[in-house]
This record gives sequence, structure tokens and C-alpha cells, in this order.
Amino acid sequence: MLGGAVRGVNAAPARDCAGLGARRRIAPRVHGACTLLSVIHGKATPRRPGRRSIFSPATAREREQNFESYWLYQQRRDGEILEDAKDLSEKRKSLARLQANPVRTRRPVGAAFHRNYETMRDDPRSLDRRTLLLTFLYKFARHEWIGISAAWDETPTVAGGVYLIDKISRYHLAEEFCHMRLFQEMFRTFGLEDVEWGPLPKRTKQLYGAFARLPGALVAPPAFVSELMGLTVYVQLDRMLDDIVGDEPDVRDRIRELLRAIMTDELSHVGERRNFMGPIGLRASRLIVRPMFRAFFSGIPEAALLFDTRQMRKDAERFDYSTIGLDVLDMSWAPSYCIAGS
Repeated sequence: MLGGAVRGVNAAPARDCAGLGARRRIAPRVHGACTLLSVIHGKATPRRPGRRSIFSPATAREREQNFESYWLYQQRRDGEILEDAKDLSEKRKSLARLQANPVRTRRPVGAAFHRNYETMRDDPRSLDRRTLLLTFLYKFARHEWIGISAAWDETPTVAGGVYLIDKISRYHLAEEFCHMRLFQEMFRTFGLEDVEWGPLPKRTKQLYGAFARLPGALVAPPAFVSELMGLTVYVQLDRMLDDIVGDEPDVRDRIRELLRAIMTDELSHVGERRNFMGPIGLRASRLIVRPMFRAFFSGIPEAALLFDTRQMRKDAERFDYSTIGLDVLDMSWAPSYCIAGS
């Protein structure tokens, strides 16, 4: 989610922000390595290791090693970054395969969506759950789009990145732009072909840009909680698809396929953003879960009608990877210190 809109990785090195190795300059021989790797799909092992809380402690050395592991994972999964297009080669191929086999609803979306998707004008209690889902999804995705659009201009390119975490952050932002294309494909599945995110408000862009330039130690906790909040939303959306669009199984399955592609990245983003924090940042992140959840969901009227946001907050506070389905978990990445016996 908005953890990708954070440029803390380029701030002056801070003891609590990232492992020493992740901040060291990268030798020239490493540049361009992402173009040489292909996607490798692993298979689930018969016996799975136990999972620990995302708030598990980690040493600076463990975090350094996990940044290196995550960078390799990003390249294997995403392929080459396409800077001008804000895209990734493997994700572009995946989207093209989906678009070559489109799925479309046979139940046109009513006018209520068009009245309320940008700003809720009707009483949200008067809307059916499918319309509520779509108007929420638009507001949620646009919130993310605003953040990543502002942050993109503040981060160095992969080729220009000095530190490993510069490169990780650039890939992270490109992944988020890929998510925007998947959201648009969701809307097309519902017959909404012309949904766009609209112009970036100037003051909002300035605000996000200023936030992105803050020292990494200040930015890391809210960035982590933002990713955690996004993951809880995707998990809840996945669970409600049978109820809301189960009468069209092909539509439900396509939306789930698109959603889980995002969830797989979001799950890895949670671990990535956790890896930026030392003990102080970890304590701070625990303290801000409640106010961040309350502030975000209070700004989207549909949220209270779709979700139990209080329970989602509790789920975030005690999150561990055992709550995630194997179909997502096997394709994603988790810090080694969140895996029992590693």
C-alpha cells in the first residue's frame, strides 16, 4: 500500500532504519543484475515451517541479510524494471495474458456507482453491497495512486540508486503501479471501462513529497503499518467475494485472481517494510496501528458497512504468516526471523 510511497530509504542512514549492508554502496558489477534473472515458481514443501509474529525482533545482521534476500526475490518475481512505463516485465506479461482472455459481468453496474465512486453523495446504507465494494475499491486504490505518484519523482532510478534499499524501493513503487493496472482490470471486469484515477492534486503531491523526504527512521513505522493495513483490506475483500459476486462464478474467480496477485506483493511488502525497523521503530509501529486504522477508514464511508474495522485492526496487531493461504504464501516472501526454525 502506501509504504511504497515512502522515500525513507534515501534519507541519511539511521541506526533504527536499515541494516548496515543495505545502506552500503553497491559495487558496479551488481548494476543491471535484474535484467538477467527470470521468474522461478517454487513448489510447496510437504512440511511447512511454523510462522512467527511480524513484530518478531531481528538483529541488524538479520535485517541486512533479509534485504539481500528480498532484492533477489523482487528480481526473480518481477523481471526487468521498465522505468519509463513504471512497469515490470514479468508483471506486464501476466497482465497481457489476463487481458487476452477477458471476463465481463452480465449484470451492468448501476448509476449509483458513477454518482458515488469519487465522493459519496448518497446515503451509503442505500447502496447494494456490490456497489459499495466498487466505490470503496476506487477510493482505496486512488488513495494509493496519489501516494505512489508523488513518491516516484522522489526516488532514484534503479540504475541511479546508490544503496541496495534505493533499488528495492524503486521496484516496490513499480509493483504498486502494476497494482493500479490490476485494479483497473477489476473495474473492466464489472464493465467499467473508463475508470481513471484523475489528476494528482498539487497540494497533495507536495504533502506526499515532503513526507517522502523525511528521515527514514521517522517514515519506517507508518510505512509498515500502511502496508499491514492494506493487507488486512485485501484479506477481507477476498473473503467476501463469494457473498457479493458468487452469483457470477467466472467474475468472482477473475476478481480473486487479480486480487491475489496484489495480495502476494502486499504480503512481501509487509515483510520488506518490517525489515526497515529496529527495536525503536518496531515499538513505534505498535503504538500507531490504532490511530492509523481509525484515521484511514473514517475517511471512507463504505468501510464501516463492508468491514469490521475494529477486528481488522486487531488482526493487524497480532499478524503472523500462518493466517495467509498457502496459494499466496508460497509465491510471496517473508523475513527469515518470522519463520520458526530458520
